[in-house]
Parts: sequence; C-alpha cells; structure tokens
Amino acid sequence: MNRPSSGLVSGSTLGPYEVLRQVGAGGMGEVYRARDTRLGRDVAIKILPALHASDPARRKKFEREARLIGQLSHPNILRVYDVGHQENQAFIVTELLEGDTLHDRLARGPLSVGRAVEIASGVAHGLAFAHDHGIVHCDLKPHNIFLTRDGQVKILDFGLATLTRPKDSDSTRTLAMTREQIWGSLGYTSPEQLRGQTLDHRSDLFSFGAVLYEMLTGRSAFRRDSSADTASAILHEDAPGLMASRLVPPALERIVRHCLEKSPDARFRSAHDLAFQLESVAIAPVAPSRKAAREVTFRQITFRRGRVYSGRFATDGGTILYSAAWEGGSVETFLKRPEAPDAIPLHLPPAQVLAISARGEVASQLHPRFVHNGVWSGTLATSPLLGGAPREVAEDIQHADYSPKNDQLAVTRDRDGKGRLEFPIGHVLHESQGHLSFPRFSPGGDRIAFIEHPWPLDDRGAVAVVDLYGAKSTLSNEWATVQGLAWSPDGTEVWIAAAAVGTARSLYAIGLGGELRSMSGFPGAARLLDVSPDGRILLCRDGIRVGIYAKSPGEVRERELSWMDWSLLADITADGRMILFDEENEQAGPHYVACVRGTDGSPVVQLGEGAARLLSPDGRWALCRVPMPDSPLTLYPTGPGPKREIDAGGRELAPGRQVRWLPDGRRILQFGRSPGGAPVAWLLDLETTEWTLVPSEWQDLPLGLALSPDGSRLAVSYPNGATDIVSPLDGSKRAGPSLEAEERIVAFDRGGERVYVCASQGRVPCPTYLLDLSRGHRVPWKEIGPADLGGVTSINLRVSPDGEAYAYSYSRTLSELYVVEGLE
Repeated sequence: MNRPSSGLVSGSTLGPYEVLRQVGAGGMGEVYRARDTRLGRDVAIKILPALHASDPARRKKFEREARLIGQLSHPNILRVYDVGHQENQAFIVTELLEGDTLHDRLARGPLSVGRAVEIASGVAHGLAFAHDHGIVHCDLKPHNIFLTRDGQVKILDFGLATLTRPKDSDSTRTLAMTREQIWGSLGYTSPEQLRGQTLDHRSDLFSFGAVLYEMLTGRSAFRRDSSADTASAILHEDAPGLMASRLVPPALERIVRHCLEKSPDARFRSAHDLAFQLESVAIAPVAPSRKAAREVTFRQITFRRGRVYSGRFATDGGTILYSAAWEGGSVETFLKRPEAPDAIPLHLPPAQVLAISARGEVASQLHPRFVHNGVWSGTLATSPLLGGAPREVAEDIQHADYSPKNDQLAVTRDRDGKGRLEFPIGHVLHESQGHLSFPRFSPGGDRIAFIEHPWPLDDRGAVAVVDLYGAKSTLSNEWATVQGLAWSPDGTEVWIAAAAVGTARSLYAIGLGGELRSMSGFPGAARLLDVSPDGRILLCRDGIRVGIYAKSPGEVRERELSWMDWSLLADITADGRMILFDEENEQAGPHYVACVRGTDGSPVVQLGEGAARLLSPDGRWALCRVPMPDSPLTLYPTGPGPKREIDAGGRELAPGRQVRWLPDGRRILQFGRSPGGAPVAWLLDLETTEWTLVPSEWQDLPLGLALSPDGSRLAVSYPNGATDIVSPLDGSKRAGPSLEAEERIVAFDRGGERVYVCASQGRVPCPTYLLDLSRGHRVPWKEIGPADLGGVTSINLRVSPDGEAYAYSYSRTLSELYVVEGLE
C-alpha cells in the first residue's frame, strides 16, 4: 500500500490509539480512524501540520488551547478527547462521526427551508455554547459543519482557525491565511477579518449568515470570479435577496440579513439571540392551504368511554378496522362498515391493528404492552380480514405497514438501545439513536415516511423519508409531539398530527421539499391514523391527562396531587412526605419543568427546566435532565441555593429513570450504554464529578430497580422477568427470583429483605406485591389505580420503604374516532 505523508499505516500506534485506516486528508492535516485501546471505542485522529511539533512554543500554545476546546461538551460541537505529539507528529483525538459535511450535501443542491432551519439552529446553539466559554471559531463554513447519519449537526475544527494559524502576537484574533485557505474560506469571512481587525463572537455570526444563505439558495452569498472581487463583495455589497430565488419566510430572510450586516454592532448581540430567532421561525404559524376551499365534515364513529389505540381503512376505502378499550376493559378489535350504525367486535386475542394489505390481510400487534407515550410493543401477527387465526411473524414490533407493491411488511422496533426501521423484516433500512414510529409506504411503494424521535422515551420528533436503498432525508424540524403520519393520496405530501409546543396536536402537511402548511386545528390532541385513496382522513381526537395520586403517612385516603394536565411522577422521599414530578404541557415549555410538592397537598414548587429523575436521600436535592442527547445532569436544591450541572462526558445515559442515589448522599448509580451499545452502570461521585464503571455485566437496561436501605445491594428486574442482586461497589451479583414478563421492581422495604413489585405499566389496576428476595415468596400488597379506570393505560408507582406512603402517576386518554372529509 502507499504510505501517507505522515507515515501512519494500519496497525500503527499513537500512544494508546491503534490506527485502523485513513479516512480523509486536506490542507489542515490527515484524518484517521483509530481504536482507543483503553476504552474500547473508535475515534478520529487528525494529524496536524509539522509546524506544531517542530516549534516548542507553538506546540505548547496549541496543546493548551486544544485542551481548552476539549472542555466544550455540547451536542452540536465535535468532542475533543485528547491532544498530544509523538515523533514530531502533533495530533488531536476526537469523536468519530459518520455522515457528510454540509459542503458535500450542498453539492447536491439547496436544502428545504425546514432542514436549513434545523441545521442552522444546531449550529447557533453550538456557537452560543462556545462563545459563552470565550472561544470564537473564526473559520465557520460548510466544510466545518457535519451532518451525521442519525440527523445530528456538529461543528468541526472549533477554534482550530486560531490554534493552527496564529499570528506572532496573541493580542488579536486574526487569520494569517495561505492563498489556498483564502479561496476555501473567503466566501464566509467577515469584513473585520478581511480588515485585520480585532475579532469577537460577532465575526462568527457573519460567517453563519453566509452559510445559512447558501443552505437556502444553493449558491454563495459573496463568491465572485477572483478572491479580490469576493473580498470586495464582502466589504461593500449586499447578498442578493432570498425571496427572489425561492419561497423563504420573511422572518428567515430578516435573520440572514441581520447576520450579514457589515458592522458587527448591527448584527445579533449573541448566538443565543440568533438561536431564539431561529426557533421562532421553526414554530411560527404556517401558511394556510392555497388549495380551493371545500366543505369539511367530521363524522363521529365511536361514542363509548375509553381509548382508541389504532385504526386503518380497509381496501374498499370505506370499511374501518380499529382497536379500542372501552369502560376500563381490555383491547378489542372492531369492524365498522359505512352503512352500519354499530361496530362489530371481532373475537380476536387482545391486539392493535397495525396495517391492512391490498389483498385484505391484516397485520396486528398481539398482546401489546405499554413502552411509553405513543409506543406499544408486541408480537406481529397476520390474519385474514374476516376470520382465521392470526399467524405470528415477529416479536417486539412497535409499528408496521404493508408495501403496496408486494404486500411485504416494513416494521419498527428497538434493538440494543437503537430504533430500527426494517424492510423487509430483518433487513435494517435505517437506524436511530432514539426510536422510530409510524412507517408508511408512499402510494407508489418506493419510499417510506416515518417519525424519527431523538429521545427514546419521548414522542417529540421530526418527519423523515427513506428510499428502499436506505437514503434518508429529513423533511421537518423537530416537533414537541408527533402522533400519526400518512401520505397524501397523490404522494406529494406527508400529513402528520403534531404540535410545536405542548400536546395539542393539529394536522399539518409537509411537502417533499420541506414546505409546511397547516390543514386543521382541533380542541384536544389529534392523532392521525390513516388516509384513504380518495383523501378521507381517519382521525382520533384524544383528551389526555397524566395525573398523580398519593397517600401521605398516617392518612387513609389517596389525595390527587396533579398540577396541570401532564404531571408525571419521578420519586417520593423515604418519609413519604414529598414527591418529585415534572410537568410536560404548553406552559412548561419544550423541555418540561421539574417540581416538588408535599403529599399533604401543599403548593407546588417549581425547580427548573428538565425531566425529573430522582430525589436525594435527605430530600434536599432533585436530579433532573433536559431530554436531549449529551445534556448534563442538573441538581436542583429543593430549598434555597444554586443549581449544579454535571457533564455526562459523552456517555450515553439511559433516558428513563434508571438511576439511584446511594445512602451516603454523595454518589449516584446511573445506567446507560457503552459505545458498543452494551448496558453499563457508573457510580458518579457528586463531589469530584468522577465517573467509575461498575464492574458487572447486565442482561439489559433495567425495567425496574431498587437500592437496599444500606446501599449494599441493588435489585434489578429486566423486561423478560429475570432479576439480579448486585453490589453497586464491586459488581458482584447473584440471580434473584424470577418475575412475570414486564413486572418491575419498585423499591426495597425498610427491612431490606423484600422488594415491592408491580405489574406491567399496561395493566390497570396495577397489582403490587412484596417479594422475598431469598425465598422468592410473594404476598399481595395493594392494587394501584384510580377509582375510575376509563381510558387509563399505565400506572407508574413509587413507595416509601415502610409502605405507609406511596404515590403513582396514571395516564388517561379518552378518544373519539372521526372520519374527516374535505380536508386537503
């Protein structure tokens, strides 16, 4: 093989890093894929020009500033792990990314407005974080913005413009560019850079504006035939108008203009302001449909009290098959013909209808079990529409749809902590760090639209389309909630039920170029189930409430402790006198608000932004986390005092409440996944912020867990019913007594020999037991649930060790099914 100029070949080592292969090269150095032999993860290594190793002063400055940049832990900034030199080679070790640069993507043409705003928002947030830490990029351009395969946006080479091309004096941040670097970066250079003036964060905002302009138009704002003409355009000319080239919202054009002001004082004051303005564009009211007005009718199909889970039009376009649970009963499947006043129950096992093929075959989800909001998992089975026993096809399936070409099924499910879209079943077409929902084939069968949710336990997400070769495009920004998706009859749009903030979902249409229009709003929350070939919509209107009941110590009756309409319980103190919960509605904002409240019904105290996780043993601290990848852990005091934030350090933490506080109050046990996807657990020392891996193997991320009163034993239950008893300190473990599938361990009792065990969240009322961990003997404790079980789908229980106090969340959805005609 040819030896690269750096002399590195496969198998070479740089300290603890084993080089695997070269993946890129350019004026700023060579890039290699390598293996960190200490942590067992793949990384990227950039070998920088020889001047860094040959000049000791420059090398020292480079290493000092590179380590400073390494402190920038933000989901939109490339993470720097290490920096060093070996045999006259200076190198930087970073996280390994897979995907394309924005430059490569723009080579194929401009982006949709929605996708451009999505990328720009990520870049703005990354810039804001770096600027807050006193670091300016100075070389922002499409080459230095990376779009990962799972939809993330990363800023590359942050600060390396100043690190790798410094002037002799440190008094100003200026660029001493070579001719090649001028041609590659000049179109994005700020006027003050060209003039050699002192730079600050506002120089990055000008470059940002030039990049955003190019994303929207496909062409450079200032690039001319020569570098001199380009520099003159930057200094003296305005970029051509955006509206002249395509339909761009006026508010977005104003943002671009504001960034491209010649004077730094005339631009946005900060990247924070810029990000706020972009988010306002992303959730601004969309233009009404330009199509001719038609009479719109809503025909109600169901009238009983309970929840509709799923529904589809049959092949005749009029018959409807739907699954529902009425008056607190189990899930049943019903057939509704247009001419019949009543629906006919089909005597099938408990199942949810997923899809109906062109030949009249029905795909159902047998024995569905609740996973989280909007997601159920079960066994995929197929059966004839009007009779016949179901044939089981695959397990752990969440959603499915039939191809109109060959009646093969596309499915979504979770595997190894990732969401998968498979077509045909077993072949992974797309994979995500979060989860995927509502796959729907286009009328022509050549594409599949779906919702990509970045957070595994959340229904926030963006609309995406993938072809049958796995090429994916994202059509929309991230919505706060998306429940339901279907193609328009002509295949030119994807229709969704979504909300930008809160849970009041309405209908929207998204063109394949990202064009967004509003179709209709509703009281309550809409859920889009299906669209017939003639354009009729099968729509569910849900009245949703997540509430809390609790029994305080010494009291006999439960008390309702719900605050607004989406109060989700996280924890209860050991004495049973205070609960931690979060509120997830329009008033709470996109990242929720964590709260505490006394079980005696005392007023709610708002702690701050984030999803609630855990209370400290003394009840003085609440652990929370904003539901976004790479977000830090936040500790809020429940009394006076400042909050604390602890960086996750790039670790993939479990998105749920798989976390426990040790009795010493100093350490937290946190579950998550290794870079390879295996479940792991760490002990986090809150004083030193050091993370220590617990030396034990785990069957899966826990479905339930409890820590003994003395902190010596961790009882873990898994989705398959297996349990382990583990020492959180040395990782030693033994198998515990088996549970039924989907049962979960909730808490130890105060004696430390028994644990409270409750049934699956999908069973209501929820049977709860005391289980002896040594003998496996169980005794009934209580059945948990509100007196009115209509529409209740899940129970989330927390118990004080003595059993004198407990609290639980319940989720109630009351649905009405409609056929809507006339909406276009």
